[in-house]
Amino acid sequence: MEYVKSKVRDVNDFPQKGIVFKDLTTVFKDPRALHIIGWDLSQLYRDKGVTKVVGIESRGFIGGSILAFELGAGFVPARKPGKLPADTVSCSYDKEYGKDTIEIHRDAITEDDIVVIHDDVLATGGTMGAVYNLVKSMNPKKIYVNFIIELSALNGRANIPEGVEVTSLLQY
Repeated sequence: MEYVKSKVRDVNDFPQKGIVFKDLTTVFKDPRALHIIGWDLSQLYRDKGVTKVVGIESRGFIGGSILAFELGAGFVPARKPGKLPADTVSCSYDKEYGKDTIEIHRDAITEDDIVVIHDDVLATGGTMGAVYNLVKSMNPKKIYVNFIIELSALNGRANIPEGVEVTSLLQY
């Protein structure tokens, strides 16, 4: 993971002044780094019976799709309002620099599913908390939560219920 970490770009004052954004586009464009991420993510869940991976818009679509492919699981997008074409469920939440809403298709998850919810970065955890609540409302057998990067100082795990297995590949 040191190789992957060396490819993460820090962008100061994005999306607003005072924030140091951990940019993964520099990781995703590097074939070796992308392969390492895909391999390491899949090894975390290889023997857990995962049937669906929920990727959070938009960078969570990248790692989430790779993870779903590697596990032979389905992929479910969690999107901003109005982006999904069929009946959806939604949840509004606070994030580190404002309010937002996230949606998934009402029929995306069943009670037989074992789900990994994936996003690129765990900051304050507002988005993940909202997506977790949406997925939980569909009563799957099990939910795992995963990130490529975790910004530990922001204590984002506080927005994820206790007892949920949370993993991240890199911590800052």
